[in-house]
Amino acid sequence: MPHQHSHDHQHHHHDHHSHSASSSNKAFAISAALNFAFVMVEVVAAVYANSMSLLGDAAHNFADVLGLLMAWGATWLLNRSATEKFSYGYKKSTILSALANAFLLVATSAIIIYEAVLKLIYPTQVHESIVIIVALFGIVINGGAALLFIKEQGEDLNIKGAYLHLAYDALISLGVVIGGVLMLITKWWWLDPVVGILIVLVILKGTLGLLRDSVSLILGAVPYGIDSAAVRSYFSSIDGVAAVHDLHIWGLSTRETALTVHLIMPNRVLSDAELMQINHDLQHVFKINHVTIQVEKGNADNPCGQVITC
Repeated sequence: MPHQHSHDHQHHHHDHHSHSASSSNKAFAISAALNFAFVMVEVVAAVYANSMSLLGDAAHNFADVLGLLMAWGATWLLNRSATEKFSYGYKKSTILSALANAFLLVATSAIIIYEAVLKLIYPTQVHESIVIIVALFGIVINGGAALLFIKEQGEDLNIKGAYLHLAYDALISLGVVIGGVLMLITKWWWLDPVVGILIVLVILKGTLGLLRDSVSLILGAVPYGIDSAAVRSYFSSIDGVAAVHDLHIWGLSTRETALTVHLIMPNRVLSDAELMQINHDLQHVFKINHVTIQVEKGNADNPCGQVITC
């Protein structure tokens, strides 16, 4: 019977969000297609114009196309139902998506830095007018694509990530335009690899945080923004709790968190109403949505099995 209730709830939840999901699907599809087409144009233009800044911008845009596709796929997997084998569904795929994206960006950055340093040592002429025109298109495409996500970006970390990436891309393209204009006026060709390196530093700054967070989540760390000491104090403050054992908090996905705990309560047990209140508090105060609580007497005859490891 509880299983049936859960299924009905999921079905209702899916209906409620189906319009939002289809509009974000459309936003992902349009953004990915537009950006991919633009990257192809930008790579050809960068090679023809002999420009590292344009190639850096193309690499950043390409990484974002892959990021968009991974975020899109992960969003789809997040909403797939759980199975007998995958009892949590495929939620962790969002973490794998973030990790793969981070590795890809680090590899791309390394290649561009190598090429840009060579250009700094041996400066060569750049066709700055091509750089300016193509980068201006980049501002329009990325800015327009970011606007497609503006409605949903507050709801989900993955969609917010896609939105921010596109907005940053528009700013980076603006930097390339400014570099191109300065080269047009001054003929300082070394500005081109310098702008390329600056773009890579921007990519790396965001990537290292993404890498750190996704590796932490894969290793089962307490997700960013959750204070485990405060959670322990909350459980300790519950009337009748003598000790808190085996408290674990980990990320199920980039937006869902699970918790298990043993509460040692020698003199009383928790009522259903109290359990509901605890679940409510953990969800609203700590943003923890999957909670399992084990209540034990914890006396000398039946000690808690996890008292040593907690």
